[in-house]
Amino acid sequence: MMASQNSETETPVTNSKIQKRQHWLSVLAKSPLEPIEKVWAEYSGFVHYELIRPPEIGLAMVRARTGGTGSSFNLGEITVTRAAANVQDTTGFGFIRGRNKRQAELMAVFDALLQREGTAEELMRKLIHPLDRALKTAADERSAKAAATKVEFFTMVRGEAD
Repeated sequence: MMASQNSETETPVTNSKIQKRQHWLSVLAKSPLEPIEKVWAEYSGFVHYELIRPPEIGLAMVRARTGGTGSSFNLGEITVTRAAANVQDTTGFGFIRGRNKRQAELMAVFDALLQREGTAEELMRKLIHPLDRALKTAADERSAKAAATKVEFFTMVRGEAD
């Protein structure tokens, strides 16, 4: 007979925790390696981790929808790199577009550290928030550049002569 789990002793994973983790994973995956390496330089001396899955490069199929809402189809393949790391019994994952093994490894380590209460707040302040601001600034600049080339088309109505 299987023992039932006591729901009072379990800590429910809230949507807030999931959303926070999704956010920092997204930021780490989209950011360049250089600022991540700079923050890692502060932690590398005293954070020890074990690679559960060393960085490995593979392909992932990208799917799309016709018109954004229609039938889905295979758009093509992209190169991805993934890794998994363990920091003091906390597992972190790194999954990035491209072939950067170092970035996938550091992403996995920082994911594990961000899940730990002792380091999460500091890393959010030192790493995630600055990277997020940089990504938003870059997106705004691309948007402004694209908006500058926007062409407005309009139709002129000719009046008929009586």
